[in-house]
Amino acid sequence: MSDIQELVHGLRDKNAKNACQCLKQLGSESENTDAVYAYFDYFAEMLDDINSYIRTRGILLIAANAKWDKDYKIDEVIDVYLKHIIDDKPITSRQCIKALPVIATYKPDLINVICEALRKANPHIYKSSMQPLVSKDIQEALKTIEKL
Repeated sequence: MSDIQELVHGLRDKNAKNACQCLKQLGSESENTDAVYAYFDYFAEMLDDINSYIRTRGILLIAANAKWDKDYKIDEVIDVYLKHIIDDKPITSRQCIKALPVIATYKPDLINVICEALRKANPHIYKSSMQPLVSKDIQEALKTIEKL
């Protein structure tokens, strides 16, 4: 699979291995060109999906395309995006938090709103085993963003 449109549609594949492969290829393409950015609105829709794996893929691809966001599309969805700092699923939360420094790098105008959301986040909604991990992710993301 190399056609970008096929890869994008593969993000919702019931076979998790195939979907992850599509994510990986789209992420790699996003590092080098803006070709994947054309599907930004699709990634934004994924943020509201009932399936946490699909939400995570949307989160990661939005961040991967932050450097190509000449249309300020991230600015339009940032509030929805930041809600995933404390997602129903802690794994999705952690992926969102780890992606925020990437967005902040390319969208410096969003640094204040990102940092504010990170500081307000309450990881205590998660099981005690996940709380320290999410808290640590938040602190590391803040430290990285504050250096920008």
